[in-house]
Amino acid sequence: MRIRKKNGLAQLVLTVVKLLHELLEKQAIRRIDGGGLTDEEIERLGFTLMRQSEEIARIAREFGLESDDLNLDLGPLGKLL
Repeated sequence: MRIRKKNGLAQLVLTVVKLLHELLEKQAIRRIDGGGLTDEEIERLGFTLMRQSEEIARIAREFGLESDDLNLDLGPLGKLL
């Protein structure tokens, strides 16, 4: 029972982290499309976002969670991600 609660909390926290990551990706795309970044900044941003995504996946695997587990069903609102 305790493991289930721990995984449930991990699922919730990772879902929020993944949601924030996706929002950061969208903001990065807007900044790139707006032309406000240098090539070096774009490369650094892309690398950082890639590392974040890898780390989210790594932590999810540690808790036995899959990508679909981080996409919570919000009932009539549909899926979160």
